[in-house]
Amino acid sequence: MSFRTIEWRDDKVVMIDQTRLPGEEVYCEYGDYKSVAEAIRGMIIRGAPAIGVAAAMGVALGAREIIADTQESFLRQLDNVCDVMARTRPTAVNLFWAIERMKRVAVCSCDKSLDELREILKVEAIRIEQEDLAICKAIGRHGAALIPEGATVLTHCNAGGLATAGYGTALGVIRAAHEAGKNIQVFADETRPWLQGARLTAWELMKDGIPVTLISDNMAGFFMNRGEITCCVVGADRIAANGDTANKIGTYSVAVLARENNIPFYVAAPISTLDLSLENGEQIPIEERHSREVTHLQGLPVAPEGIAVRNPAFDVTPARYIAGIITEKGVVTGDYSKKLKDLVTP
Repeated sequence: MSFRTIEWRDDKVVMIDQTRLPGEEVYCEYGDYKSVAEAIRGMIIRGAPAIGVAAAMGVALGAREIIADTQESFLRQLDNVCDVMARTRPTAVNLFWAIERMKRVAVCSCDKSLDELREILKVEAIRIEQEDLAICKAIGRHGAALIPEGATVLTHCNAGGLATAGYGTALGVIRAAHEAGKNIQVFADETRPWLQGARLTAWELMKDGIPVTLISDNMAGFFMNRGEITCCVVGADRIAANGDTANKIGTYSVAVLARENNIPFYVAAPISTLDLSLENGEQIPIEERHSREVTHLQGLPVAPEGIAVRNPAFDVTPARYIAGIITEKGVVTGDYSKKLKDLVTP
């Protein structure tokens, strides 16, 4: 990759500031867990897998800030650090998966000295980052087989290297197909209101030399109806036990349009995005963000002052619209309730 989304460097967390792309490629350093939490909340880093990595690294930073005399005191204070990280964004399940993994490692290592505990947590956070990169490449390998030669792939939001530790989920599938020599091109929805498709997906693909065309969100149906879209591939922030999938707002609309036009609609996500504790998508918590994200664009008002606004950050695509869920263990189709459970059963 020609950029790094997030890394641990010299006992600090370094992230590319995604709010400043594509105009500036700026990297920010964070030396304490509260600033990492604020970076997640402020979408300096975003995308479910990347948020999980950031949360793990935030916990590791927090462990270094803890002053304790005993392991019990350390673990109590670590719980407080984890609570701060968990309150940043409610929909992306990878956030909670990473926090729980860090807590389990700490509890299982409570016979170690406090300095050893801090080092163990740092190593675990780095391991989560490295694993995510390998997982994304496996997702890409499995998904590339679904992309026909000469395909035009529509994607929504940004499920690329910027949304992960690198390579990406949906864009990982696209990258793998491109690397396999398939003559593909991409249509990227701009993805209002944060414009992740315009600012981030287009930037990533252009840097990699993958042909990409930017369209506004309300153009997707036009191009599908004209036969210009071969398939759709998107990422996910949380997948319920029955396959219902929460992803960036507007994804559901793309899925409905794809079904109407007989276009396969795929979801690419790591197994850590599965939340089998939820029976269906109605139980997925949906984050609502500030109205200013809708009423302003780059700080300039685009709507009347005082207008009522709703701003859900995600929507849920019912499993019946999804042709396949691409994971690091393979592609799941058909009976998601059974096959997703089988996927995570040792």
